[in-house]
Amino acid sequence: MRDDPAQDPAHQDPAAHVAERYRRLAARPEAFIALRSEAEVAAELAAVDPALPLAGLLFAVKGNIDVARLETTAACPAFAYAPAEDATVVARLRAAGAVVLGSANLDQFATGLVGTRSPYGAVRHAVDPSRISGGSSSGSAVAVALGGADFALGTDTAGSGRVPAAFHGLVGLKPTKGWVSAAGVVPACRSLDVVTVMAADPAIARRALDVMAGPDPRDPLSRSGVAEPFAATARIGVPRPGQLGELADGWAEAFDAEVARWAEAGATLVELDIEVFLETARMLYDGAFVAERYAAVGEFVDAHPDEVDPVVGGIVSRSRELPAWKLFQDQERLDRARAVSDAVFERIDALLLPTTTEHPTLAAVAADPIGVNSRLGRFTNFANLLDLAAVAYPAGVVDGLPFGVQLIGPAFTDHQLADLVWSRS
Repeated sequence: MRDDPAQDPAHQDPAAHVAERYRRLAARPEAFIALRSEAEVAAELAAVDPALPLAGLLFAVKGNIDVARLETTAACPAFAYAPAEDATVVARLRAAGAVVLGSANLDQFATGLVGTRSPYGAVRHAVDPSRISGGSSSGSAVAVALGGADFALGTDTAGSGRVPAAFHGLVGLKPTKGWVSAAGVVPACRSLDVVTVMAADPAIARRALDVMAGPDPRDPLSRSGVAEPFAATARIGVPRPGQLGELADGWAEAFDAEVARWAEAGATLVELDIEVFLETARMLYDGAFVAERYAAVGEFVDAHPDEVDPVVGGIVSRSRELPAWKLFQDQERLDRARAVSDAVFERIDALLLPTTTEHPTLAAVAADPIGVNSRLGRFTNFANLLDLAAVAYPAGVVDGLPFGVQLIGPAFTDHQLADLVWSRS
């Protein structure tokens, strides 16, 4: 809570405050599928109790998350419906004083890390319009990066909250699976989906997450837990030389510089073989787990082929052909990988990795939509499969654009990871 929230510009002149935010958002009109009127937002803002923990904060909601009185589209107009109530996370944030701006654009059905797979328009990067915004929480990231939203909700199945945060120099909190309710969220892979929050100010991201988190009887996968505290001197795992693979020009050096900053801050660096994480990342789309996308929206895709983005439709439809035995085979592989991962985290508190591998142009994605997307998920795809928490955060600038890294830890180390990042920043 602010020292004197009543002195915040949002409370002193709500109409002017909202008008300025909408002026900033006008630079990327494709970032939103639906924006509430300025007058409606200003009136709601004026009525908020300034003593509430999120009073005066404006937030964007990814378009696969229900907001009462706004259509939920998941970036597919033919799929759109009018929810009777807010998703649990939206309801909790509103009750804490935050005000919804609108429904943000996304890769259709949250299928992609690029931000280009939407009939509402490819979402351009907030600084360089020739580059992708990242996805699938594309509009959410851009709304924050432009200064229109104080924070935004995304979802993250394979990196969809962390990759766009990294491209825009934001903090992206990917909670432990089930710690934040997914009730009122259009599923992508229901067992792997996580609602995320991103913000330019780490303190705002943390406050929003704390409001959102907690058990929810509406979500059968909701859960809670407590993790062991980290060591007094943080043990940070880093990859062995050569294991990161090909990165964009200057990114390997930027990552090495961030590793050095952790050493200077007093962390104990532990060199690791990260192959188990890379192998698990490949399993998400090269194996049977992608078939859960068909379980989520496959019947709709089959019935409305002309209403679905062709890349998204192809991914969903192809997963229909996977045999049932393949899922059991991959589940056994995943169980073995989790055992190895658990052993790794006995040696370290958190794993440090780049958030992604490159920052492509819109043209590069158009030329190779599957290949580029696959490369972007190299360091993010595995987290939910292995039941890990993660915090993506900015770690410098390369060629005028943000470079981001992530700290990854065991389930329910969300607060410990956030505290680590905050302590160094």
